[in-house]
Amino acid sequence: MKIVQQSFKCLALAILMFLPTSIFANNATQDGGQINTKEKVDAYIQHHIKDSHDFTFFSYTNDAGERKHVGFALPVIIWSSEGLVTFMSSEFHHNDDGTVVVEKDGLKFVKSHSKIYELEAGAKTVAFDEEHHVTNGKRLLDFSITKSVFGILLISALLFFWFFRLAKQYKKRQIPTGFGRILEPLVIYVRDEIAKPNIGDKHYRRFTGYLLTVFFFIWFLNLAGLTPLGFNVTGQLAVTACLALFTLVIYAVSGNKDFWQHILWMPGVPYLIRPVLAVIELVGTFVIKPFSLLIRLFANISAGHVIVMSLIAIMFVLKDSLGVAGATGLSFMLAVLIMFIEILVAFLQAYIFTMLSALFIGMAVAEHDHEHEHTASGLEIPDEEDIRGDFV
Repeated sequence: MKIVQQSFKCLALAILMFLPTSIFANNATQDGGQINTKEKVDAYIQHHIKDSHDFTFFSYTNDAGERKHVGFALPVIIWSSEGLVTFMSSEFHHNDDGTVVVEKDGLKFVKSHSKIYELEAGAKTVAFDEEHHVTNGKRLLDFSITKSVFGILLISALLFFWFFRLAKQYKKRQIPTGFGRILEPLVIYVRDEIAKPNIGDKHYRRFTGYLLTVFFFIWFLNLAGLTPLGFNVTGQLAVTACLALFTLVIYAVSGNKDFWQHILWMPGVPYLIRPVLAVIELVGTFVIKPFSLLIRLFANISAGHVIVMSLIAIMFVLKDSLGVAGATGLSFMLAVLIMFIEILVAFLQAYIFTMLSALFIGMAVAEHDHEHEHTASGLEIPDEEDIRGDFV
């Protein structure tokens, strides 16, 4: 029985890894033409990593030459000149070049490059300039449930369900069961290997909840991005910027007197140098640290999606030179190998973001020792007996 279960799991994993290849292949035919040039592949990959107003699992062209899309629509919620307007994204018919006009409440809306515009009064079609920017419409405040928002809500709901269930099991029994057995060692790992060493035994409990939330939220979103659902939530700059902003607010608000003193008026240095160091420290605290958090996560996850899609595109780009079997085999082998690496990267990026957040928070709440006497150079000279004792 165990052998059958293990075989089924291996088969499911293989199918899961092969599905992105199949989806790319099914989407590779548009209006009778294949995505077999560098320009078309680049455009397809850029479309894949962007957010969208609907879910499209795959597309195909039927016998009548009509383009069909398999997926489901999401709610469009926009603030127009007449107030709040809502409708389903299916009314755009998967169009993203502004040719489909949706009329609601006497207003006309078009979607171009994943952005929704309200056309000017009397306009029946959208007009573009030389750079393909909409000239007879205005951008709207978009509160839509996009694919990324749907992914955030889905992962958040799963995290609430799993951890509430884990907490409930702790009240009834000592050892968790089911998925809780996987969560428990990870919770202990984040607490003992990330929170405690970087924040300290005195303050770590205040921030462990946030660190656990960030770690599991990023990790599961990264894993969801490797599935055929096509999530690229952590590859959206707005999402990583918000996560970095949360860390910034926490360590800025939690910073103690010593933290701000070392930033604004650093002790132990000449008075003329202190204003210069204050500017450098302020830039590092409010710009460089959060920027390093957001750009690292965004760049690594986006690069991973681009690499996977580029390797899958080999079966189309090199089909003439390597043959169908050769190009498909090479593409599949490289894509599967890189998928295993991306699974590791999904965990690694969640770990790095959590580790750096804990480090920044620990620097803000650390208590400095001011009891030591310092020499004129600012360095404490240890006693000879202390040095000898370190080597005994």
